[in-house]
Amino acid sequence: MSHGAGAMEATCLRLAAKAATAEEVRPSVERLWLQRGPNDVLIDIKAAAVNPSDVKAAIGMMPYAVFPRTPGRDYAGVVIDGPAEMIGWEVFGSSGDLGIRRDGTHATHLVVEADAVVRKPGNISLAEAAGIGVPFVTAIEGFRRAGMPKAGDRVLIMGLNGKVGQAAAQIASWCGAQVIGVVRRDEPYAGHASAPVQVIDSSAVNVAEAVRALTDGRGADIVFNTVGDPYYQDAHESTAKLGRQILIAAVNKIVQFNIFEFYRGRHSYYGIDTLALSSVETGEALRSLEAGFASGALRPFPIMPGAVYALRDAANAYVAVLGSSRDRVILDPAK
Repeated sequence: MSHGAGAMEATCLRLAAKAATAEEVRPSVERLWLQRGPNDVLIDIKAAAVNPSDVKAAIGMMPYAVFPRTPGRDYAGVVIDGPAEMIGWEVFGSSGDLGIRRDGTHATHLVVEADAVVRKPGNISLAEAAGIGVPFVTAIEGFRRAGMPKAGDRVLIMGLNGKVGQAAAQIASWCGAQVIGVVRRDEPYAGHASAPVQVIDSSAVNVAEAVRALTDGRGADIVFNTVGDPYYQDAHESTAKLGRQILIAAVNKIVQFNIFEFYRGRHSYYGIDTLALSSVETGEALRSLEAGFASGALRPFPIMPGAVYALRDAANAYVAVLGSSRDRVILDPAK
């Protein structure tokens, strides 16, 4: 049977149904035909990241995730079919719907809208580009919603050494803001930044008092809370007058909310859910960071050889992501 122009048989991971735990996620490897539409490109995937949301969707924590499907939100590869001027481009991207509501990136090939892809700068590798996606999209979407940091702003990042925390620190320092980060134990900042990042160990000091001491008593103009309720009160007490707090996660859904202090402080809260963004919207967000990556002011996460898995070994990659690994975990379809 002919599948026509723009078709490709791909090797894809497949999830038939949700699993009870990450350890029970057992994707099969199948051959499927992909068909490119008139506004799409066909990408030969060279690397695809595994995100916590990929694994959470596989164990039923995303009620809108469909089955069966190919998981995966982040990718990097080469355009092999589409508009003539794009053939041969090395590109990367991410999405809120890929791998969740439609087939995603944990495969040898991907069909995605041409407007969704971002051309990869020459100074980063394809594996590094594949790891940019969700963390940097989350960080830039939070800042764009709450207001981009600017010189003179004080930006406080709760959960500094997580991947979103590091992305937020990079963007905020690139914009010229003073960056302060909160960690759970005595450890330095683990990532790149354009200026020094001041670190507060929440196990040793009162976070709000430490923030006030570092900001001449003013507090933080922007608080990027990557953890949620465990740091909610510290974040609230650390926020300056007219300050904004960005929230992207929660352990427990309910917190005690002091309405009086909220309106007297003239605070604003912004909830960020990148799963709500389409591939095209996500591509637009990533393109706003292109200049930073091209100049080296922003840097992708390092990819450790031991954190690169073959498609057939994806089950172990998923367990690593929800386990103790701090590495950016990557699937290599050619491995």
